[in-house]
Amino acid sequence: MQSMLTPLTVEEIVPLVDALPPEERVRLVRLITRSLNSDSAIYAARPPAGDEFSTDDEPLAWDSEGWENVA
Repeated sequence: MQSMLTPLTVEEIVPLVDALPPEERVRLVRLITRSLNSDSAIYAARPPAGDEFSTDDEPLAWDSEGWENVA
């Protein structure tokens, strides 16, 4: 297997996936889902940005909104 000098873009990968026979597409999907079956693998590859989970609101304030009419 040869290593790539630069990573491929989505635009370069999609035609390659389209060219795969059906059996190989199924195999590819299985390999992808097996290796990325949790959020931890995704965040290990690309950690969240500093503002991804930030908010200026009080954390419990937005949690309690909209429950006034629930009996």
